[in-house]
Amino acid sequence: MRKSKFSEAQIVAVLQEAEAGLPVAEILRKHGISRPTYFNWKSKYGGTSVPELRRLKELEQENARLKRMYAELALENAAIKDVLSRKL
Repeated sequence: MRKSKFSEAQIVAVLQEAEAGLPVAEILRKHGISRPTYFNWKSKYGGTSVPELRRLKELEQENARLKRMYAELALENAAIKDVLSRKL
């Protein structure tokens, strides 16, 4: 996936400008983004704040770490069961 030139904090700031009452066309021109990009951002980040985004990112990282741990343990468990079944 292509990396955006805007950080999540910048995206939230752009969306907050629109919530403050600036016309969308002016915001698009000011930041050099397209209309579809703006509305994609609005659907994804609308109504969130920067601390919420940070917390979400932390939770996603923790979830990925836990999934990796589970996969490793499940693989070890399967290997141990395989070895035990061969001995019996």
